[in-house]
Amino acid sequence: MELSALSALVGVIALVIGVAIGYAILGLGARDVRRRAEQAADRVREQAENRSRELQLEAQEAGLRYREEVEEELREERREAARVERRLEQREESLERRAEGLERGEQSVRDRASGLDRREKDLEAGQDRLQVEHEQLREQESQLRGELERIAGLSADEARDLLLDSLDGELRDESARRVRAMEAATRAEADMRGRKILATVMQRMTSEITAEATVSVVPIPSDELKGRIIGREGRNIRAFEAATGCDLLIDDTPEVVTVVGFDPVRREVARVALARLVQDGRIQPSRIEEAVEKAQSEVERMVTEAGEQALVDAEVAALHPEVAKTLGKLRFRYSYGQNQLRHSVETSWLAVALAHELGADVETVRLGGLLHDLGKAVDREMEGTHASLGAEIARRFGVGDEIVHCIEAHHEEVMPETAESLIVIIADAISGSRPGARRDSIEQYVKRLEALEAVANSFDGVEQSFAIQAGREIRVMVRPEEVDDLAATRLARDVSRKVEETLQYPGQIRVTVVRETRASAVAR
Repeated sequence: MELSALSALVGVIALVIGVAIGYAILGLGARDVRRRAEQAADRVREQAENRSRELQLEAQEAGLRYREEVEEELREERREAARVERRLEQREESLERRAEGLERGEQSVRDRASGLDRREKDLEAGQDRLQVEHEQLREQESQLRGELERIAGLSADEARDLLLDSLDGELRDESARRVRAMEAATRAEADMRGRKILATVMQRMTSEITAEATVSVVPIPSDELKGRIIGREGRNIRAFEAATGCDLLIDDTPEVVTVVGFDPVRREVARVALARLVQDGRIQPSRIEEAVEKAQSEVERMVTEAGEQALVDAEVAALHPEVAKTLGKLRFRYSYGQNQLRHSVETSWLAVALAHELGADVETVRLGGLLHDLGKAVDREMEGTHASLGAEIARRFGVGDEIVHCIEAHHEEVMPETAESLIVIIADAISGSRPGARRDSIEQYVKRLEALEAVANSFDGVEQSFAIQAGREIRVMVRPEEVDDLAATRLARDVSRKVEETLQYPGQIRVTVVRETRASAVAR
């Protein structure tokens, strides 16, 4: 098509040129025009042929390039088609493998379902057999139970009660054994820690341990003064007793007059007044009243000074004057020969040391220990125990609730609820139980030991008991055929609890139960 188009183009060009040449020949001359036209035509024809050949070559080259491009595209398409074909083949193979796996899975599911069906049938059959066997066993159990009841002569309920009683005894013994082991371990640890703390506390405090004696005896220069003290028809002694509230004991003891009275402050007033009268020598009712008034003023001053000095010794910064004055009255109060004001100060010191060791409130135990026996200053005048009276006085004059609780709980009349109240209890016991701090009269000492032994002897299985170590320990001898080892542990705990509930004693008392088994034989 390109060649025919070129040929037509060349023909058109030649026609145009010929027409032009014809017009030229007509105008310039036919011959020259023809010749020049022929020459021009030849040139044009030659150029047209050359151009035609060039176009043909370019067309051929373009065709070749187009052909090569088409062939390259075909080859690329063939390669792509081959790749697609390979992917399709791979996918087909994967689908075939998956289909085979699904078939195998379906077959496995079918096999498992059939197996489950078989097992379900077997279980149903086994359940039926078990039901039958269960009925048979129930019948055999009923027969055996009847046979056992016939042989043992006991019903099932009676046998169960008998077994439970036996188990109850075994469990009781086992619990007692465990309690004993736990108590031993706890006691060992508590003793070790307690000994360490108490030893540290007691080493920090150095004070006299010799108990002071109650001063109630007034020496006189001669026995002639006894008659002057009594006076005509006893008017002097009656006036003295009425003014002081105390009794005078005048007997055959040489050069001694004894002042008797329950109130320690009044007894001290009477002692001071009598000493003044004896020193002055003029003993008559008017002088007695004057001497008693002066003695009261002097004793009140001594009480105030004693209370203030106790605050200084205990390192208490401030306290209501009435509370301090009441505390000072304890200077003349003694318990088992121990001065109660000194005991209060010692209790405060010990409580502070314990509070430092245990991390408690130091200021609370300091004042709680100092005031714990405050009620003993007024318990001769008011109804109630000294713990409750002391708490009432402290509360009335604005002492803190924590300190009041330490006062009212130091004998556990109120259950101690704080660590500080327990520390005051411990410090009180330490101060009162130190060797030599307190003493008993022989009559009170013997009565306390007899009461301690009587408490131990009141329990079943006790053969004999002995109070030893000045009443600090009670040894209880038991009959071994009646009390076993576990019962001995329970007996020691019961005796100690009854001693706590029924007796009053300073410090603590150890209860030791002794069980001895003797075996003897005779060689012949």
